[in-house]
Amino acid sequence: MRRLTRGKALSLVRELDAFPKVSDSYVETSASGGTVSLIAFVAIALLAVLEFFVYRDTWMKYEYEVDKDFSSKLRINIDITVAMKCQHVGADILDLAETMITSSGLHYEPVIFELTPQQRLWQSALLLIQNRLREEHAAQEVLYKTLLKGRPTAPPPRAPVEPLGACRIHGHVHVNKVAGNLHITVGKPIHHPQGHAHIAAFVSHNTYNFSHRIDHLSFGEEIPGVISPLDGTEKITFNNNQMFQYFITVVPTRLNTRKISADTHQFSVTERERLINHAAGSHGVSGVFVKYDTSSLMVTVSEQHMPLGQFLVRLCGIVGGVFSTTGMLHGLLGFCFDAICCRFKLGIYRPREESPDDAAQRP
Repeated sequence: MRRLTRGKALSLVRELDAFPKVSDSYVETSASGGTVSLIAFVAIALLAVLEFFVYRDTWMKYEYEVDKDFSSKLRINIDITVAMKCQHVGADILDLAETMITSSGLHYEPVIFELTPQQRLWQSALLLIQNRLREEHAAQEVLYKTLLKGRPTAPPPRAPVEPLGACRIHGHVHVNKVAGNLHITVGKPIHHPQGHAHIAAFVSHNTYNFSHRIDHLSFGEEIPGVISPLDGTEKITFNNNQMFQYFITVVPTRLNTRKISADTHQFSVTERERLINHAAGSHGVSGVFVKYDTSSLMVTVSEQHMPLGQFLVRLCGIVGGVFSTTGMLHGLLGFCFDAICCRFKLGIYRPREESPDDAAQRP
């Protein structure tokens, strides 16, 4: 009884076979079929290798949401060199609430404004990267993926040589997440209840020179390898009454890659410079001013990778698709070849019809 039941089950399973076996005596091979099969195998191998490279690659996904964190502090990383002596310039930050942020986190270092050939080469490479970032936004994703490899974002050091006629202002400060203004102007800043001021009475007007170079300016956590839009910017002026302004919109950014998770900030910038001439109605103070404001949106940048299951499904699709396509192509070519051969044979062996002239000439 059990054998009978098992035999019925096997018979039922045999009838459901979707891959029927054909006896070798009914299989006929041909040179055209072998050629098409070889082409199919080569195409499958090539497409499988390309698909594997796609599987290894990653892409960045951008998500936007409202920034609900208003209580935390915003870190500003500064590295700016001004072509004036350190005792003649001062830097401070004044936010929207008229709160002066102490510049205790900033350091004044006497340096030489001119760059060495090695530093000039570094700056040229940095400016080239900046131009590519403006033209091709996809290059930013490459920086996100390779930032952990420790690419240096600071210029090469130089040996101290006299005279040191410039001042490097570098360091970081923490400010409130509201609009603010970073001043670099003549005189040291002082704080008083009515606001803030710079002691510039003892600085000669002939020494004013706000030619400057921004080696690095960023917001949030400082990550090695990330290049900010103003890095490498250099402005040269030959006028003592020149004002440089940078209007910045800061966007909080959360970066999640396979090797790092950090909270940083991106920003867009608009530059403006003008000559101070009170007689012509152009009022203001000579110096470098960075006016920033924070965005209400936060961007989450995460690195995405193709799942293994999707890769296997795509691989199966490649194998099945190539086999089906080449099979149909081989069948179509065989049909056309047989039709042409049949027509050719009929044209050769078809008897020619006798014309009336031939009948008249026949004896």
